[in-house]
Amino acid sequence: MLAILTAKINSYLRYRATAKALSRLSDRALNDIGITRMQIDSVARIPR
Repeated sequence: MLAILTAKINSYLRYRATAKALSRLSDRALNDIGITRMQIDSVARIPR
């Protein structure tokens, strides 16, 4: 049970870090990697 909770927390923290990093990029940089601001949330949620 604790392992599942820990995994979920770690997954959420990775999502937040990814979303934050992508949000800091300029529109041009996002375009260079092929995403838009509207896609940041869904891209950040892709499991790694």
